[in-house]
Parts: sequence; C-alpha cells; structure tokens
Amino acid sequence: MSISIEDIKKLREATGAGMMDAKAALTEAKGDFDKAVEIMRLKGIAKASKKADRIASAGVIKSYVHSDKIGVLVEINCETDFVARTDDFKEFASDIAMHIAASNPSYVDVDGVDKKELAKETDIIKKEVASSGKPAEFADKIIEGKLQKWYQEVCLYNQPFVKNPDKTIEDITKEIIGKLGENIVIRKFSRLELGE
Repeated sequence: MSISIEDIKKLREATGAGMMDAKAALTEAKGDFDKAVEIMRLKGIAKASKKADRIASAGVIKSYVHSDKIGVLVEINCETDFVARTDDFKEFASDIAMHIAASNPSYVDVDGVDKKELAKETDIIKKEVASSGKPAEFADKIIEGKLQKWYQEVCLYNQPFVKNPDKTIEDITKEIIGKLGENIVIRKFSRLELGE
C-alpha cells in the first residue's frame, strides 16, 4: 500500500511526530488515519515511560488567576530551557494551572498523599463498606475502588482533565512527554481562593 506525503503531513500536524515516525505509523495502520493516531499515541506513552527517570530541572512557574477569586502557581519541570520555551510546553503549563484552579486537587500524585489523611479515608471507607452489608469477599475490591475514586478527587495526576475528561492529567503529561521528547514533571503547586 502506498502512503501519500499529504497523509504523512496530516498525521505529523495532528501528533507533532517526525516524518519517519508518521510514515511508519500509517504503514502499520495500513493507511487508516485514526488507527495511525492511536499508534502514535501509544508509542508516545511508551517513550514517556522511558524518559521518566531523566532529570527535569529546567521549566517554568506558571500563574493563573480566575475572576480575581482563585489564584494558582504551578512549577512544571522539563530537561532543557529549549523545551521550556516552546509553545507546546507553555500551553501545557497554562492548561495545568487552569485545571488546578477548576478542580482544586490537594496533592500532585498518590505518593504525595499525607499518610494520616490516607489512613483516615481508608478507615472511613472500611466502615462504610462494613455497614453496607456487602459480602466480605467483595470488601477489598470495593475498598480499593472507592480509594481510587478518592484519589481522582485529591490527586492532580489522577484527575480527569477539565478540557477533555476522557483523559487524566497523567495521560496528557505522558502525551506531551512523547511529543516534546523530554521528561516533564509537575513538581508542585499552590492554589489560593478568596475567603478561604
């Protein structure tokens, strides 16, 4: 099957991938554009996992203020100043700051959750499950499911992205890592709300 240069160009524009990667994805997808996009996305996520151990010490501190009522500062790191100055990185940082303002997470990720708060939440969930009358053999799965739901509320990386709820913040972070080719880490944030 022949892949046209127009198809390759269209896929490059949609994914930010290089020409050879776009051509390989279209070839693998037998010319199916949507399938090629999915292949590129999966490869980007795989590349992101490999880059996760690299040191990210450059980056930006992004601010966002919503209606003079909510303010956010977020530190997002990457490996080089070159990437930190790209439009894609800046847009990602703006999206994250806006998301934090809208979704009000308490922690960046599960590893950062306060152990006392986690123990308290787990205890509440266990009591809730015990009083629900559900069979004991299902209790652990129910508890784990409820904990995962709680993590979605309090952990930034676990939250559905406000601009596209089909993806989590972790998903879009992996996508930008795949696109820009560097490790990118949301390091920390601070959110202020008037009257709190």
